Amino acid sequence: MIKDITIGQYVPGDSFIHKLDPRVKILISIVYIAALFIVNNFEGYIFIIAFTGLSIAISKVPVRYIYKGLKPIFVLLLFTALINIFMTSGDVILFRWKFLRIYREGLVLAAFMVLRLSFLIVGTSLLTLTTSPIELTDGIEKLLNPLKKIGVPAHELAMMMTIALRFIPTLMDETDKIMKAQMARGADFESGNIFRRAKNLIPLLVPLFISSFRRADELAMAMEARCYRGGEGRTRMKQLKLTGRDVTATFATMVFVALCVAGRFWWKAV
Repeated sequence: MIKDITIGQYVPGDSFIHKLDPRVKILISIVYIAALFIVNNFEGYIFIIAFTGLSIAISKVPVRYIYKGLKPIFVLLLFTALINIFMTSGDVILFRWKFLRIYREGLVLAAFMVLRLSFLIVGTSLLTLTTSPIELTDGIEKLLNPLKKIGVPAHELAMMMTIALRFIPTLMDETDKIMKAQMARGADFESGNIFRRAKNLIPLLVPLFISSFRRADELAMAMEARCYRGGEGRTRMKQLKLTGRDVTATFATMVFVALCVAGRFWWKAV
């Protein structure tokens, strides 16, 4: 399950989406997330599904990576659905047993929340799967550059965010190795009640924290040995430039958002 987390991983490729400017991909991802909350009916998710499916097909990222990214949140999706089903009241009751009541409004809200969370994970995963950490850093820094005028350290923020994303799969792999080593020594992480399981995690968390601090120290020493002094005066081998494909992707995204907004009011009116 730990190895199924895909956020932070990068799949090298030569597709149309891989070649997009990282700034464009980041902005498209933000707009995509906003579109998920614009849609307020099931008919509107036709555009979401079409846009997401087309993006996955164009990116040529194996579907198994997308599925792996959803597997770790199945429990969260189930918990979210149950909370909305049993905690949302309405006018049309579908099921009643003692103090438990299920309303049609609860089922609709649960379905919306599950769909939104699922597409949210798929969209953010597709961004990191098709963008290398270096490109992601450059894109975030370029987008934050206007904030330098008010004292925001754009380069440092971009570097921290990218390092954090980059080390997610590394820490997950380290966690898996430590867990297997502890299980070989007799540790049990699956049996017992929730308090016992939490107590059994101590042999896992302590070496993981130590390993994380060691990796952070090694990274700091490596950056210092290479005379890293921040982003002031630094140059790049590859300069970010907008091309025709970026304009095409931006136009397609604008059409997608326009359809989502129109669908929100059209199907509501119908």
